[in-house]
Amino acid sequence: MNLPVAREGLPFILTFLVAAVLAAIWARSGGWGARSTLPVSLLVLTLFVVYFFRDPERRIPPDPDIVVSPADGTVMSVTEVAGETAGEAFTGATATRVTIFLSIFNVHVQRAPLGGRVDAYACRPGRYLPAWRDEASSENEQASLALETAEGPVVVRQIAGLVARRIVTYPREGDSLVRGERIGLIRFGSRVDLFLPTDWTVTVGVGDRVRGGETPVASIDRTQERS
Repeated sequence: MNLPVAREGLPFILTFLVAAVLAAIWARSGGWGARSTLPVSLLVLTLFVVYFFRDPERRIPPDPDIVVSPADGTVMSVTEVAGETAGEAFTGATATRVTIFLSIFNVHVQRAPLGGRVDAYACRPGRYLPAWRDEASSENEQASLALETAEGPVVVRQIAGLVARRIVTYPREGDSLVRGERIGLIRFGSRVDLFLPTDWTVTVGVGDRVRGGETPVASIDRTQERS
């Protein structure tokens, strides 16, 4: 059974919790009064950190032709881009890019949109522009997972934002993933770009709210033969 919070959050939670306890001991020694503000503030911060690093279970759709969202958040854009933008997996082709913005109030654990094998993993340093800006996709620090699936290539790109300064990616090249499996986490506020073959039907639009591992974002049309 998984913890209700991501393991990367445990050091932060314990740090704030210990600080709150020590502040409470200090406040009590002075008869509380104005001193009580500090432990109360630290306790509120502890609860927020627990909330931020929450990692709830998700109901993965049973339909194998469904591509699930890799992240919680709001769909910023659905656009067709050159294959070079997505990486080597789409060389010589085009790709559909679904961009999802994660605020600090969203679950920040990412999940595999489809089952498959990790064909490549790449981490690239960069800037920390606000995640809602389009150039964040090309200029910000990011980590990309290229998945080789039975239906075609898929790339999940975790992108740091203005506040997010840490990207964690669990799988590496050669690892096998199942749809909806946890693949990483970004702290604190960020975006995720999902690249798909253009002949797959995207089922979300700009402004839609999605849940990682649960919300269908595209469907695979098996009546069409891939070239």
